[in-house]
Amino acid sequence: MINKKRLISLTRKLIRINSQNPPGDESEIADFVKAYLSRLGISSKLYEFKKKRANIIAVLKGSRRNKSLLITPHLDTVPAGKSWRHPPFSPKIKRGRLYGLGATDCKCNLAVSLEVINSLLEEKVNLGYDLVFCASADEESGSILGLEPLLDKGILKADAALVLDADDFQIVVAQKGLLHLKVRVKGKKAHGAYPWLGLNAIETSVRALNKLNEGWRRKSRKQKSNKYLREATLNIGTIRGGDKVNVVSDWCEFELDCRFLPGETAEAVISRIKSVLAKEKHDFSIEIEGIQKPFLIEETHPLVRSLKEASYSLGLKPKISGSEGATVISFFQAKGIPAVATGFGSEGCAHIADEYVRVKNLYLGALFLERFLKTYK
Repeated sequence: MINKKRLISLTRKLIRINSQNPPGDESEIADFVKAYLSRLGISSKLYEFKKKRANIIAVLKGSRRNKSLLITPHLDTVPAGKSWRHPPFSPKIKRGRLYGLGATDCKCNLAVSLEVINSLLEEKVNLGYDLVFCASADEESGSILGLEPLLDKGILKADAALVLDADDFQIVVAQKGLLHLKVRVKGKKAHGAYPWLGLNAIETSVRALNKLNEGWRRKSRKQKSNKYLREATLNIGTIRGGDKVNVVSDWCEFELDCRFLPGETAEAVISRIKSVLAKEKHDFSIEIEGIQKPFLIEETHPLVRSLKEASYSLGLKPKISGSEGATVISFFQAKGIPAVATGFGSEGCAHIADEYVRVKNLYLGALFLERFLKTYK
């Protein structure tokens, strides 16, 4: 049975542990989780891909050895910053809110996971699958020391995955694709008093960017909509160029953040960008800085179906949604592992000063996750 008092106490203990990233050190909180599981009689293993960047994995054996489900929150938080009225590492409850760094992102989900495991053992529940628990490092900086190598090296395996890193019981079934790229434009240098003798790479870049923006908006208006996601977006993140005010710039570079919908590919987006740049008839080069494929899972999938049933059982209306930003779901997609995200944080509270989670969410979240794990097939 879920113990509300025990759950709140556990969440407070987790918040008191400093796991800010950067600088990045999950060793203390991983040791805490390992000790907690040990007291429950569960053995676990720590994996580090850099000193003090700890990941922890444990398995709760079920009745069927040929089926497994992974649940995974993360251990790290963003840096606290300086704008807090409530001390970030001294959690306190006020008006039904538990304040502290990581309260929403993601220590509430970590605490709920551990309390649910505790409750399942107390009730001697024998799940019809192996439950794999992974609390990972480095989520706030790209997971290059966490889920990514755990999956790439074959350390972490499962037939399906539930990512516990969302707010207010959302069930995330779709995600935009991500393309980060840098464009370098070459011009011809000349004296600033005689610009006609040169070729200004900054002017060329500005024209190209205006055309890219206009073309992107036209394409987005014509594109078939996705019921879980807003339209595809293009953001000009940085632009740099030129050496001196009285010199015609012979170089400019800019970075683009492109978010595209399921059904489109990064290759198609790159082709569109190249066609616009080619019309400027200047030398340019493109460096791909990052690609993640878009993601979509059907609502009929057992993961989604069981989450919806868990919602209904608690009198909650399922919140089927999509993620505009990149999440760790894409790492599972790359390995062919069906994945969905949910979580019990409070919307709008991640990465802010005076971060909090609603105490009500904690308790309902534990009931929700336990119900899901008991009914998942």
